[in-house]
Amino acid sequence: MTDPTQNSPRPAAPADDEIDLGRLFGLLLDHKWLIIAVTFLFTLGGVAYALLATPVYRADALVQVENKAGMANPLEDVRAMLGEEPKADAEVGIIRSRMVLGQAVEQERLDLVITPQRFPVVGEFLVRRGMERPGFVESFAESSVWAGEAINVGEFQVAPEYEGKPFELKVLGEQRYSLSLEDETLGEGQVGEDASFLGGDVRLRLAEIRAGEGAVFTLQRRSTLATITGLRASLSVGQQGNDSGLLDLSLTDTDPQRARRVLDAITQVYLSQNVQRQAAEAEQSLEFLEEQAPKVRDELNLAENRLNDYRAERDSVDLSLETQSILERIVDLEKQLNELEFTEAEISRRFTPSHPTYSALLEKKAQLRQQRDRLEERVGSLPETQQQVLRMRRDVEVNQQVYVQLLNKIQEMQIARASTVGNVRIIDGAVAQPGPIEPKKSLIVVLATLLGGMLAVGLVLVRGLLRRGVESPEQIEEAGLPVYASVPLSDEQQKLVRRVKHKNDKHAHEVATAVLAERAPADNSVEALRGLRTSLHFAMLEAADNRLVITGSSPGVGKSFVSTNLAAVCAQAGQRVLVVDADMRKGHIHNAFGGRSKGGLSEMLTGKLELEQAIRESSLEGLHYVARGESPPNPSELLMHERFSEFLAAVSDRYDLVIIDTPPILAVTDPAIVGRQCGTTLMVARFQQNPVKEIQIATRRLENAGVTVKGAILNAMERKAATEYGYGYYQYSYK
Repeated sequence: MTDPTQNSPRPAAPADDEIDLGRLFGLLLDHKWLIIAVTFLFTLGGVAYALLATPVYRADALVQVENKAGMANPLEDVRAMLGEEPKADAEVGIIRSRMVLGQAVEQERLDLVITPQRFPVVGEFLVRRGMERPGFVESFAESSVWAGEAINVGEFQVAPEYEGKPFELKVLGEQRYSLSLEDETLGEGQVGEDASFLGGDVRLRLAEIRAGEGAVFTLQRRSTLATITGLRASLSVGQQGNDSGLLDLSLTDTDPQRARRVLDAITQVYLSQNVQRQAAEAEQSLEFLEEQAPKVRDELNLAENRLNDYRAERDSVDLSLETQSILERIVDLEKQLNELEFTEAEISRRFTPSHPTYSALLEKKAQLRQQRDRLEERVGSLPETQQQVLRMRRDVEVNQQVYVQLLNKIQEMQIARASTVGNVRIIDGAVAQPGPIEPKKSLIVVLATLLGGMLAVGLVLVRGLLRRGVESPEQIEEAGLPVYASVPLSDEQQKLVRRVKHKNDKHAHEVATAVLAERAPADNSVEALRGLRTSLHFAMLEAADNRLVITGSSPGVGKSFVSTNLAAVCAQAGQRVLVVDADMRKGHIHNAFGGRSKGGLSEMLTGKLELEQAIRESSLEGLHYVARGESPPNPSELLMHERFSEFLAAVSDRYDLVIIDTPPILAVTDPAIVGRQCGTTLMVARFQQNPVKEIQIATRRLENAGVTVKGAILNAMERKAATEYGYGYYQYSYK
């Protein structure tokens, strides 16, 4: 029956620079179990990390910053009028300042770090699950700290040079402990007693030990600056909306209660410093007002005396209605100017004249003075007596207004100082959220699964794109080399293979322990070699001799398998066949026939052995073989010797077919030497191993040596999705 695949055209292989989507999809199908396995491993890794990772909790609080305190400095009204209002960004900076965080660090003793030593890998997980110290603890786990175990450090002070260094505290039992640094024991101590180490540079007092004997804790006294930096990294402060004055504070920590306590300390310190700042401002303003009051009182007395003396001298002069109106307006302007003078004296301690607030105040003062000067010009047109009385009464009334104003402000400031509450209010106190914010277990598992899947797919695709070995006979034929046979991969042959390692090799090699054609004559690979036998029968009719050279471009392509099994099927057809192992370096044909390498081709070529002694019989009738012999130091020179030519001539006369197995042509020059003395040479390529370019280079090297490669054999063909999608390879069997 005619094979239908011979008449139906096969799709052409894609060019090297084209992407064959069908082949890529096939690669994924061929490696689906690898992809599933890698993805599953990544999923397990994600689950393990999600379970074992230390959870991180968050505590949050809400603080309001008001524009003006309830009983604040009376001068705040003027500063607010001039545009000076508290900024939320400035308050955020104050909260994150070393002043606030430093006090919180000191209150909560955050610079003292106590780290219990846990059981490796799963210790934290077991402690979170409440696992207490088991009774069967081995020596390697004796130092671990379990659930319910802890120490209470009353005091731990170190010299500056020991800040940041980890001290190891080991529980000795009976409320005793030892302290060591860098594996050097510093001494022992007792709970409740002050202990001194390193000449007084380290002082320690333990208040309580609740841990089993052998438990180890690490004590570390960090510098205040390093502790503040770490605390600042875990603290987040943000404003709700624009200019809302509401600040969201959050703090992350592996201990939810510690996160709550520390955040509560930060908010309380911030509130206290705000109140203290407001009280300090009121105190400074009160001191200024009390300094000004006696001066204004003296000026008032002086102005009243001058007015009384002038009236007595002039016999009581009264002002006209127009002059009285001018006087009232001047007094009002002087009052405003005096208020601005007080305000200027206050803000001059905080801002320079170039500050926008200060500049606005000066501009307002200039406007009031211009209005006052214009009124002064009108006063200049009045009679002399009216002018003098107006000026004296103006001085008296202005000083009265200022003095009364000072007394009122002093009383207000005294009240403000006694009842300062600041402009900060804690809306929501610090509270820890019930669940951890990290790790997000479901997200980690999903991401790990996706990462594993993408990595596995990427590796398969990259490996498939980089290792473009031949996958169909058409690829070899397009390179100009006819394919005589496509030999499928045999599962039975894999059972006959064992791995051996030569003395100078880094990797082991696979060698056959039997001839497949003898053990499983109906195997598909053997059937393919029978087809090769038929093709060779016609191909060698025009050859000059009956010698067939089997070579390849690289090791491991199956040259020895093709040589021995082709010889077997030819012998089974009634021919007298001789197989010669010409790979005197690493040949292993003798293993397939159950013989030894010693006493073969190398000994015969060196004259140590006669031809009859080198030829061995096999279990198949008509099939003989010559082993490689002992590995010589100069195999190429032996093959070029006249004895090798005489050997070929002698065996050609005695056998119908002489098959010579040679080493890879790209590794050594032996195949070229042998091929020049033989009529037919075939190149063996392995499925998905030898690229087309490599086969072309090997063929060219043989041709440069004068050897014509008759054709190729594609060995170890497999039915894979990648080749089916790409080239439509089909395999039929008939048993």
